[in-house]
Amino acid sequence: MSYEFIDVSKEGGVTTITMNRSDKLNALHKPMQLELTAAFDDFAADDTQHVCVLTGSGERAFCAGSDIVSALASERIDGSDDYYYGGICGRFDLHKPVIAAVNGLAMGGGFEVAISCDLIIAEEHATFGLSEARVGALPWGSGLHCLPRQIGLKAAMGILLTGRRFSAQEALSMGVINEVAPKGKLQEVVCRWCDEILACSPFAVRTTKEVVMRSLNNASFYQDMENYKHSAIYQAWLNAEDTREGMSAFAEKRKPRWTGR
Repeated sequence: MSYEFIDVSKEGGVTTITMNRSDKLNALHKPMQLELTAAFDDFAADDTQHVCVLTGSGERAFCAGSDIVSALASERIDGSDDYYYGGICGRFDLHKPVIAAVNGLAMGGGFEVAISCDLIIAEEHATFGLSEARVGALPWGSGLHCLPRQIGLKAAMGILLTGRRFSAQEALSMGVINEVAPKGKLQEVVCRWCDEILACSPFAVRTTKEVVMRSLNNASFYQDMENYKHSAIYQAWLNAEDTREGMSAFAEKRKPRWTGR
């Protein structure tokens, strides 16, 4: 499939999706969101692809948020167009890991896109923020819901109620991101994370993400454990080819040959 506002490449088991509106700081508008949704659909359906990296074109921005001018023109002041910011903020059925490679500004909806990914690696000059309150808006994409769950109430409210910007180092200290890459080394660091994930069983990685995300809905740890002992997810893992292969490889002291099944 050809795209106008994003670029998609596949290498090994890694799909890289690049938001490509650098002249607009990769701001989200409806056509780009539709393309992002299609690209994530393709990644989810492709059994040869196990990790997705989402990034922005140029050196200035990962994504500066919603394209407000485009939103006003379409009379949609939230800017979301009900596409969940490119099909990732509301994509609860995507069990493969997604890494946000933040190469500059990640503001508003752009920050919401990043925190909706499973991991965030940011170059040292990256800047983050949810500035919606300063313009009378609300971060409906996932900021109001995801951020408090990810970093705790006080830290999240400090971001949400002030609309302030903060650096990659501060984001790391709050647990917003996983690692800060030195300038010019973002791709190298992201590739290292991808390689570490790809060294694991694709089936185990997918199952891990699915169980963790489902567990967030359960208040009781003990009930959660009891539920999964008797769940279809547990039985699928127990009988998976990768499960047997991993144990056999360990016993035979060799590198496992994963099938993803």
